[in-house]
Amino acid sequence: MLVAVLLIGLLVAVVQLWNRMSALREQVEMLEARIDMAATLAADSRRPGARDIVAMSVPRAGQRAIIVDPDPVPENSPPVALMPEPRQVAPEAPIAPQAPAEWIGTAALHTEDERPPARAGFEELFGRKLPIWGGGITLAVAGMLIVKYSIDAGLLPPIVRVVMGLLFGTALIGGAEAALRFADKVGDVRVRQSLAGAGLASLYASVLVAANLYHLIGSITAFAGLAAITALALGLSLRFGTPSALLGLIGGLAAPALVGSNDPNIPLLAIYLAVAVGGLCAVSRSQRWLWLGISALVGGFGWGVLLVLGGALNSVGSLAVGTYLLILGIVFPIVFFVDGNRMLIRLAGSGIAALQIAMLVAHGGFTLLDWGLFGLISLAIMWLSRREPAMARLPVLGLAIMVLLLTAWPHPSLRDFAIVLTGGAILYALPLLQRVWRDGANEIEAAQVAAVALAGLALPLLHFHTPLSDDRLFAALGCVAALLPAAAAMLGWRTAARHVDARFAILVTTSTALFAAALMLGLPAWASAPAIGGLAAGQLLLALRAHDKRVEYTAWSFGLLALLVLTANPDFGDELQRAAGLDQPRDLTTAVIALGGLAGSAALFAWRAKLRPAAQVAQAIAAVLAYGTIAQFAPIATLPLLPALALTGMALWSRPLPHGRLLPAMAALLGVSILWATWPLAQWAVTAALSTLGVPVLLPSLPRLVDASLRLAGPAILLVASVNIAGRQLDILSQRAIGIIAAIFGVMALHIAYKHGFALHDQMDFTGRGFAERTLWEALLFAIAIVAWRLARRPLALAIGTAGTAHFIGYSLLLHNPLWADQAVGGWPIFNWLLPAYALPLLLLWLVARADPDRTVRFDRVRSIAQMILILLFVASSLRQMFHGTLLSLPGVTPAEDIARSLLAVVAALGFLGWGIRRRTRDWRIASLVLMLAAVGKVFLLDAAGLDGLARIASFVALGLSLIGIGWLYSRFLRPELIEPR
Repeated sequence: MLVAVLLIGLLVAVVQLWNRMSALREQVEMLEARIDMAATLAADSRRPGARDIVAMSVPRAGQRAIIVDPDPVPENSPPVALMPEPRQVAPEAPIAPQAPAEWIGTAALHTEDERPPARAGFEELFGRKLPIWGGGITLAVAGMLIVKYSIDAGLLPPIVRVVMGLLFGTALIGGAEAALRFADKVGDVRVRQSLAGAGLASLYASVLVAANLYHLIGSITAFAGLAAITALALGLSLRFGTPSALLGLIGGLAAPALVGSNDPNIPLLAIYLAVAVGGLCAVSRSQRWLWLGISALVGGFGWGVLLVLGGALNSVGSLAVGTYLLILGIVFPIVFFVDGNRMLIRLAGSGIAALQIAMLVAHGGFTLLDWGLFGLISLAIMWLSRREPAMARLPVLGLAIMVLLLTAWPHPSLRDFAIVLTGGAILYALPLLQRVWRDGANEIEAAQVAAVALAGLALPLLHFHTPLSDDRLFAALGCVAALLPAAAAMLGWRTAARHVDARFAILVTTSTALFAAALMLGLPAWASAPAIGGLAAGQLLLALRAHDKRVEYTAWSFGLLALLVLTANPDFGDELQRAAGLDQPRDLTTAVIALGGLAGSAALFAWRAKLRPAAQVAQAIAAVLAYGTIAQFAPIATLPLLPALALTGMALWSRPLPHGRLLPAMAALLGVSILWATWPLAQWAVTAALSTLGVPVLLPSLPRLVDASLRLAGPAILLVASVNIAGRQLDILSQRAIGIIAAIFGVMALHIAYKHGFALHDQMDFTGRGFAERTLWEALLFAIAIVAWRLARRPLALAIGTAGTAHFIGYSLLLHNPLWADQAVGGWPIFNWLLPAYALPLLLLWLVARADPDRTVRFDRVRSIAQMILILLFVASSLRQMFHGTLLSLPGVTPAEDIARSLLAVVAALGFLGWGIRRRTRDWRIASLVLMLAAVGKVFLLDAAGLDGLARIASFVALGLSLIGIGWLYSRFLRPELIEPR
């Protein structure tokens, strides 16, 4: 079934090619006829006395051809232009579009009956062409019918039938020869072509019947007969044309499948196919029938696939098939294709042959004989690439196929694999070393060298490496493989072309990669990272010496690889924990070598690399690795201070250097300091977040004092010192960033130390000393803000002042206000913690207004309202303290306390009114009236109802006097002309 499909496809392709060639030949013949006709017209027009007829160019569809027929011109008349003006013709009705003129004619030379024939149409196709071919096919079928009739009737024995078929085919071919000899009488070449084709078909059929139906001859004899008929067909094609060649192509390639055999002779079949395809290609070259040669090669390669996949091949069969494919893919394209698209055909032929031999290697079990055949095709490919410049890239295909085959080789023996790998490396590497720096070479040759070298290590690792293998052997193999691209790079060191493309970079990178792989295989895990870092540093120095940025780019990739290898080291976790302050057991020597060696490589990149953004990253990495190295042997207690101390040293070192030269390292060390501060900051942040929900901040939930000192306070001091030392080496943004971080560290450390000073361990401590602690903390924040303002550190002053105000509002005023929370304020009236608690924000509001009156004037109303609220809360809290003592949140209100509230409200209202009159501030006066009305309403509605006797009288008297006093004040000090509403 597969053979039938292949034959049908081949036949369809050949028929299509034949039709296209026939159409092209007809067009050429028509053009030649037109050229001859034009030459005849030109000769006639130059004869004396002839009428000159000049035709316009071929008209377009829908236009008439304008023919000018001027009068005879006397001999002595002046020259007349070839294109005279056309005669004026009266307008006519629209003329239907006409087909374009296909010829140029004259009335003197041609009549209507003598015009050239029109293009092939229905009559041409069904009247001239198809009947002749139909007749040939009918004759062939007739021969077959005669044989069938003789079989059905049993008239003739098998041998006679076969002989009669051969005689009939021979007779038809003789008729074709007669038609050739009497061509003038026959008048059509298709007659002899049809007879020859029918005769060849009869011969093919007779041989096949003799072999397959009657078994009169064996397979070998049938092959010989079909080969002879194919040779006859090729010979007849030289006399009768392409149809005979077409039959020879189909019959010659289909013969092995048509004969058939359960146990085919592979060497004989390969010889037959080689002869058949070679004969067809020879005819193709002699007759310039490119379609025939290409079709023969396609069919031959189709048979190559069938031969490879058709069954198990022994050594002789494999050798025969391999030789056949070599001849088909290499020899025939070179010998028989010398014109036209010869390079494309040769390239395709060698590539397909290589693929099919690769199939032969895989299907044949990867024997050394099969590999030898692939070596032959590889040699041929290398020879072609040197012989034909256009095929210089062909070895890429062979190398790719070989690598894929070696990868797919199942369970190879070490001896066979070593032989094949070594042979392939020599076969492809040596020519590449000669060509990689020659004119016309580019990155493709360098990539092939890299592929050979990488395969030299990767493929043995794939097939033979196990957990029990001795990695040192593979490390040595990696070093040997690395020598190949290194040698190729050395060959191009003094070549000017080294700077043109990336060949040098590809070779150096491949060599470095193989050496890195060898180091990872041969060295202990802890030594791999610094060793690869050293390779990366060496490649960087080579890039600087070679003035090749491409090499530097790949050097960065190996530096990154070194970092990855370091993190993959099993000991890296212990080293990292030691750097984080945990006393983890580790090997000090290996840790220092691993981290310190890689730090040195990173420092070299930061110092010498031309890629500045990456160099800055390397500088930061070097600083971090240097800290990690020192942390392996430095006392654990000093580790939190170490990065900040190193940052101070960097600031001192940077002073004579260009601006910002050590900024990446300083930023990295700052980051390490932040990491050290992360744990106490996180503890403090969680506690602070819970405190916003009313949870007291107690000592057990805060960081230890030593952590706050070493991780926050000490670094904060060193950071401030670094900013001052570096000076202009740091830009304003960097200075501000470090200053903000130092301020955060310092404030957090101060707060933690402050909390440790009060030592609030439980809820009882919080109730007894919590209000005092908060008041002193707010006083401290306000004092720092005032000092910062005096020192012209206004942003810092505003930040700390805002923090103190927010702390007072959130905690002292809302969450833990003594009026509703259990907070001891002190046992003495007035002289207790209420006075400083409310006096501090009042003082701050006054200082803010005085420090910058121009900016705060817009917030006078807000400030006044805040002052009124604070005063009223202080008055209410103080009154509560007089009646209840240190805890104001105790339940119950005595009648005397209730009356005192009303009296204090009246006093406060008088005070607000006096202040409003003095400051001419309407807000205070309005507040006074509101407070007075509230007091009056309370006295009349609540207080009076609960009093009797002198107490009620006293309350009314006090209220009356207050109201009179307010009226007097308004009439005395607030005359209409003095009132300024604000």
